[in-house]
Amino acid sequence: MTTVLISGASVAGPALAYWLRRHGITPTVVERAPAPRAGGQAIDIRGVALDVVDRMGLLAPLREVRTRMRGMSMLDGDGNEIMRSTEHAISSGRLDNDDIELLREDLTNLLHDRTRQDVEYVFDDSIIALEQDEHGVRATFEKGGPRTFDLVVGADGLHSTVRRLAFGPEEEFVHHLGTYLSIFTADNFLGLDDWQVWIREGRAGGGVYPVRDNTELRVNLGFESDPVPYDHRDLDAQRRLVAERCGGLRWEVPKLLAAMETAPDFYFDAMAQVRMDSWSRGRVTLLGDAGYCASPLSGQGTGLALVGAYVLAAELAAADHATALIRYETRMRPFVELNQALATENPGGPASEESLDRAKNAIAL
Repeated sequence: MTTVLISGASVAGPALAYWLRRHGITPTVVERAPAPRAGGQAIDIRGVALDVVDRMGLLAPLREVRTRMRGMSMLDGDGNEIMRSTEHAISSGRLDNDDIELLREDLTNLLHDRTRQDVEYVFDDSIIALEQDEHGVRATFEKGGPRTFDLVVGADGLHSTVRRLAFGPEEEFVHHLGTYLSIFTADNFLGLDDWQVWIREGRAGGGVYPVRDNTELRVNLGFESDPVPYDHRDLDAQRRLVAERCGGLRWEVPKLLAAMETAPDFYFDAMAQVRMDSWSRGRVTLLGDAGYCASPLSGQGTGLALVGAYVLAAELAAADHATALIRYETRMRPFVELNQALATENPGGPASEESLDRAKNAIAL
């Protein structure tokens, strides 16, 4: 095993590239976006995933950019506070533990900075075809010329192109969890100071929390619904859908919806899980959300990506690709199943602390 093509430059892809280089394997990372993507929600690094970033030498830098939430409030439909806590926050859970909550873009930027000197990144391109034989995988790209690699890894998220090319349409593997969520940036016109505010009424709701030294808000607005057909690349249509489903919310939500219209980092998707009988087919395998998305409702998508990258690289360095991929799945699947279960343990609310503690540590590196 000498060359690996990785599709996706968010968290799983660059983390895998880092570990492959450490094991003497040459990775190439291809990413549809023209640069590392900005925006995104606050994410969490917990349990065994903290050990992975520590071994990467990233623990201290990540702690420096972590969020500093002091607590949260829950509001009724008119904006009256009905509950507050200085012990928990919806985005991160308990505030008095060693877990790290940070913005997704801060983690992706750190991973890119750590790998860009010795990893080939191909931005603004994507894979459009894969052909396998006993010697390798020939990848055809939308813009660049075709190339052959020993292995191809799909680390390209819930709507993975690699998964579709190697395994079939996403409808066979993506399971809707009954909720849609939008995330975008707005100015901190609420004056929030390291404090989260959440509101819910009927089947719609959301929350806001300040970031960047309280100068910006990360806004989360969403709604419960059966599957809704939409083009996941048509951002204007997605904005209209959010405005329609969340337009009845009061408090400051009308101002948040107005900010959504011009937000440069608007993101929208279903809360869903990927469940597959196998993550590998020949010389193609899947990593992170592409193979076993737990959904943001679990709070463990980042941990699964980081741990999965570490385990996959270690197994590829220790055996031929066929044996390595079997070992990768054997080690990861119990960990994945426990973490996916967090998203459905308590519909409409967080999983228990006991379940989270068990799931986040449920694998040995």
